[in-house]
Amino acid sequence: MKTISLKIDDAIYGETENIVKSIKKPRNRYINDALEYYNKMQSRLILQKKLHFESKLVSESSMEVLKEFEQIDTLHESI
Repeated sequence: MKTISLKIDDAIYGETENIVKSIKKPRNRYINDALEYYNKMQSRLILQKKLHFESKLVSESSMEVLKEFEQIDTLHESI
């Protein structure tokens, strides 16, 4: 486990202290849980942005493939 020193806004610290007292959880555990949750959320946002970017890269060719499939469907319907 790593030890870090950080500065926390007074309002955030006060709110955190009130919460950890009411849920009877050690401050260290609470902050670790909060960081773990925030990291997961940020990882999902990063993945979402990456997928959106890559989707834009292939959108034109995807539309071409879709048109080809539609032509195949139309051809089969006429038979």
